[in-house]
Amino acid sequence: MQIAEQKLKSNIAEYILYMYQIEDVIRAYQMDLDMIMENYVSPQLPDSSFSGQYRKWYSALIMQMKSQGLEKSGHVTEIKEVMIELTYLHNTMLNLTDNDKYKNIYQAASKYLDEFKGKSDLKDRNHVEIAFNALYMKLLLKLQKKEISPESEEAFDSMRIMLAFLSRAYVRMKEGDLDFLNN
Repeated sequence: MQIAEQKLKSNIAEYILYMYQIEDVIRAYQMDLDMIMENYVSPQLPDSSFSGQYRKWYSALIMQMKSQGLEKSGHVTEIKEVMIELTYLHNTMLNLTDNDKYKNIYQAASKYLDEFKGKSDLKDRNHVEIAFNALYMKLLLKLQKKEISPESEEAFDSMRIMLAFLSRAYVRMKEGDLDFLNN
C-alpha cells in the first residue's frame, strides 16, 4: 500500500509493474483477504500497527477486482486508465513533438516490441502495453530464478529505457512541467 502510493507519485512504470504483481498475488491467494494478510502481508510488516491499513487497502482492491470480473486475469480500471494516458503521451512524443531522444529510444525498442508481440497473445495491444507485459514477464522469470539469455536481456533493457523515459515525461506532464510545443 505505502509502496504503491510512493511509486504512483515518483515512477509510474514501477507502479504499474508493482500493481501487476499485487493483482497476481491476490489471484494466487484466491482473493482470500485473511490468507493474503497472514501469508503475504504480515511477514513483510515491520510491526503490526500497519496491519489495519493494509487490510483495508487489500480488501478494497479485492472488491474492485471482483466487481470488474478480474478473478482470472486483467487489470483494474485505474491501471487501464494510466496505461491510456501513457499511450497518449507516447503517441504525442512520437507524432506531435520534436522529441528526437524519445524517438530514438523508441526506435531501438520497437523491433523487440514487434518480436515480443508476435510471440505473445498481445497481438491487439500497443507497444506501451507490450513493453509493460514484457518487463513483467522478466520480473516473473527472475522470481522463478530462470536464466535470461543475453539477447533477451538486451531486448528487455531497450524496453526498460523506453518506459523509464516515458515515466519521467509522465511525472512532468502530471506536474504541468511538460511543454509539448517546446521540447
